[in-house]
Amino acid sequence: MAVYVDNAKHPFGRLLMCHMWADSRDELFAMADRIGVQRKWFQRPAGLGVAGMDASWEHFDIAQSKRAMAVAAGATETDKYGPVEHTARLKGDLEKVEAIAQLRAKGFGASTRPADPKQGALL
Repeated sequence: MAVYVDNAKHPFGRLLMCHMWADSRDELFAMADRIGVQRKWFQRPAGLGVAGMDASWEHFDIAQSKRAMAVAAGATETDKYGPVEHTARLKGDLEKVEAIAQLRAKGFGASTRPADPKQGALL
């Protein structure tokens, strides 16, 4: 079981945001509580019966300062493919997991800039 943060840097006002997710909701909420992220910012698929904002997977968007706190508290750092890989593993989509491994082997994923479709990005 683990908590993860990607290397995204998406502008949101004056902040740069990334994603934080976990192997379990309990772990995700425990880390959010630990680093001071309010649960009202929880994002999740609609229809789960859990309060939060609609998204395609369970996560928080967090500022870089909170990311640093999460890493200091034990979160695992990953690249921009981390969220896609995580959801693919949950769904048992081994083809997508392998495609991500191939992209990483070619050096893709380390960029913090928006995905470039010409580089085979999955996002």
